[in-house]
Amino acid sequence: MTPRPLRLTLFDLDHTLLDGDSDVLWCDFLMARGELARSEFEPRNRQMARDYQSGSVSPQAFCEFYVGTLAGRTRAQWEPLRRAFLDEVIAPRIGAPSHELVARHRSAGELVVLSTATNRFLTELTAMHLGVSHLIATECELDAQGRFTGRVAGTLNMREGKVARLQAWLAEQRIDPLDCDTTFYSDSINDLPLLAKVRHPVAVNPDMRLGAEAAERGWPVIHLRDLAN
Repeated sequence: MTPRPLRLTLFDLDHTLLDGDSDVLWCDFLMARGELARSEFEPRNRQMARDYQSGSVSPQAFCEFYVGTLAGRTRAQWEPLRRAFLDEVIAPRIGAPSHELVARHRSAGELVVLSTATNRFLTELTAMHLGVSHLIATECELDAQGRFTGRVAGTLNMREGKVARLQAWLAEQRIDPLDCDTTFYSDSINDLPLLAKVRHPVAVNPDMRLGAEAAERGWPVIHLRDLAN
């Protein structure tokens, strides 16, 4: 008897399971706390969000812009703000439909992974909140004293990088990708490279360009925020 393939389910985070973008919300949170100068940073933050949604910003520019907000402090120094950010901003924006979708795949015995362009430091607690044990995220560089440098490390988990990082993660887990029956949920045209690779792509709350791609390719579309209303 031929063994059944491993059922692997990948979730994007921002605007997919989360109503909003973690990086943009983090910057808003820091500005509200006086950690960033609103007059200087807010216009840049909004423009970066628009450029991401249109797919016009480079992965390097996007990821380093937001990782730069961490520069100069250690993980321990940021920890109180990171936890407050999860409790006050992120958790209220993850609705019951998102929790239920993740739980349904997990309960079915599938291997569930959160794959996000947002950096690992900001999304570790979100993955835990969702009950997801495996996280593939953009990595942050640390200096010899353990402080964030404001630069990224390794392959960015964005666009084609999501494909490369998934392949590397599967190799680390000793999983043959040919043995996987893979589903990927995402909202963004930026995730088209990975959506096009998996067996079961699902567009979630899709942006205009991804919605058009999904219609042309016959991919299923779901709207988690509509289900929450």
